[in-house]
Amino acid sequence: MSKNIEVVPYDLNWPHIYEKETALIRQALEGNCLAIHHIGSTAVPGLAAKPKIDIIAVVHSGDLSIAKLENIGFSYKGEWNIPFKFGFTKRGQDEINLHVFEEGHPEIELNILFRDYLRSNPQILKEYAQIKETLIEDEASFQKQKGSMFSGYNLGKDRFIRQILKTSGYNGHRFLKVTHIQEWEDYHRIRKTEIFDPIGVVYDSHHPSITANGAYHFILCHGIEARAVAHIEFLSESDAALRSLATDAKFQRQGYGAEMMFLLEKWLKRQNIKVLKMHSRLSAEPFYRKLGFAEMPFDDPSIQEQYIDLGKAL
Repeated sequence: MSKNIEVVPYDLNWPHIYEKETALIRQALEGNCLAIHHIGSTAVPGLAAKPKIDIIAVVHSGDLSIAKLENIGFSYKGEWNIPFKFGFTKRGQDEINLHVFEEGHPEIELNILFRDYLRSNPQILKEYAQIKETLIEDEASFQKQKGSMFSGYNLGKDRFIRQILKTSGYNGHRFLKVTHIQEWEDYHRIRKTEIFDPIGVVYDSHHPSITANGAYHFILCHGIEARAVAHIEFLSESDAALRSLATDAKFQRQGYGAEMMFLLEKWLKRQNIKVLKMHSRLSAEPFYRKLGFAEMPFDDPSIQEQYIDLGKAL
């Protein structure tokens, strides 16, 4: 496979490209734009980077930004692995990745914190640069990893980034599609110990349901630590099933399950899903009823022997 990831020395022109694009974005978004930030490696003086300028735009409404940004040459790419993100790219003489978030999205704080930590810690910056150099020499860095939308290069940086976020005290709540290696490990661990082990069913992390069409896997983190995980399956254009929801034993009865359900429902509504169904274990029935679920027929197999079919109109 040919190498298609380029990492180059820091370019003094990168801040100027950012300022030029910022002016265009502000003009296009007008009053919808609240703030714009230069993020990523091109925002850190002295750091080698892929020559693509990463920009965050904070807005009142992400939906209202799409047409405005397409009119100035950006292509809308959806949310990637981050729910409620509006991702855009612009390719030409300058390459831009634009990450649009509505005010209060936790990824805004995370990206600014990581950028500022690198800017103020030269030794950490050198370590990050070395990690990039090592990854570029690895053929696996240029291939998309199985089950992920990202290359080995991007996934390979994750452990370092997580450590920096931990050191810097980041404690935001992140709702993500499971993507990175550590996220998958936490996802499978929590599902195995909290769902499958208690009912005596052998857990298979390679089960076809993991990669099936219409399957979506989510993780809720506090800082860098996993708290809860969920598996959603789209049944049709209007119906979806909650295949599993589990909170790590150490963090149960602290509101993470309810927070995960709130975010799942919000995300499903954005996908135009009208009904969410499930097989609920009997012990969890009061939890779901408190969230507005009621008995609803769901003619579908279940791994549990004792359960109740529940559903909710979204």
